[in-house]
Amino acid sequence: MKRIKRPSRKRKAGRIALCTVLTLVVLFAVVSMVAIWQIFQAQFGRFERPDPATTTQMHYSDLGDDYPRELVSFYSGQNRLQGYLYSGQGSPGLIVVVHGLGGGADSYLPEIQYFLDQGWSVFAYDATASYSSEGEAARGFPQALLDLDAALRFVASRPDLAQLPVLLFGHSWGGYAVANILHFDHKVAGVVSVAAPNSAMEIVMEQGREMLGGLIATQRPFIWMYHWLLYGKTASLSAVDALNKTQIPTLIIHGTEDSLVKFHGSAIIGKQDRITNPKVRFLALDEEGRAGHNNILRSLEAMAYLEELRAEQRTLSERYGGDIPPEVQREFFAQVDRARVNEVNGELMAEIHNFFLSCL
Repeated sequence: MKRIKRPSRKRKAGRIALCTVLTLVVLFAVVSMVAIWQIFQAQFGRFERPDPATTTQMHYSDLGDDYPRELVSFYSGQNRLQGYLYSGQGSPGLIVVVHGLGGGADSYLPEIQYFLDQGWSVFAYDATASYSSEGEAARGFPQALLDLDAALRFVASRPDLAQLPVLLFGHSWGGYAVANILHFDHKVAGVVSVAAPNSAMEIVMEQGREMLGGLIATQRPFIWMYHWLLYGKTASLSAVDALNKTQIPTLIIHGTEDSLVKFHGSAIIGKQDRITNPKVRFLALDEEGRAGHNNILRSLEAMAYLEELRAEQRTLSERYGGDIPPEVQREFFAQVDRARVNEVNGELMAEIHNFFLSCL
């Protein structure tokens, strides 16, 4: 009778160690995926329209009757998006305005008003899960790209718009979308991308480093998997590749002190040496106090007035022990001159206007 050879203690310990390591790896992966999902749901959730009575943001009612608009809708996936069409007779072209994360079309009413005053027609919309559009959550950066694709298909379907040259203006999340949409097959005459990251992965990793430091590197595979499961190949698109595959004139604008989309980090403008398209122009803004992520769009007078308002709010907060009563909040915002606090950076907007004219 043959004697059964039992595993040595060394081999048995090795197997136990291997099983332990594999269990820990699987557990780490599961915990990481759950954590990534929860973080994205929190960061890319639903964004509601602010109460006009308690914000300095311009509201459509502030424009009076001089800027009529048509309410339209179209679908992006299963969600119906709210669109706003401002048509002008004899307009040289249609500017599609794509808003940043956390806002909606009306967040860019100052820029829309400027374009309308120059004679352009404008189409803007609330992205998925933003303001008046459907959707439980925005989910991620690539969603802006899918929504813009749907918006441009809607524009092309309208006989009254299809003959107009289409120009794209986007800021931040919207800037990422207007640059990356050049991967798609749309007829676009020109693009202005402001304060935008090159790709979804780059901006997520960059902001992740702000929160977790070097540990974010351990989460990269799970962040990539999250994007791939939701968006497939769309998640891997980059603005650099999009710009290099086309000859569409594009103006890339970025503030040198941008702390949200870092100039020498995830920003498109920081990758100038990789962009070979001769029709791409770059504009770096380094003016003191107006070289950040949002303030580049406002006049110096608007920024000074905003600081005054913030100082008044701090005084109110101290008076009420950090909890300003709702009625006091409403009184405070009722006296705010929203046209003044939202005055655009005239020099920058003129640069954009002239660039768009050169694209026709």
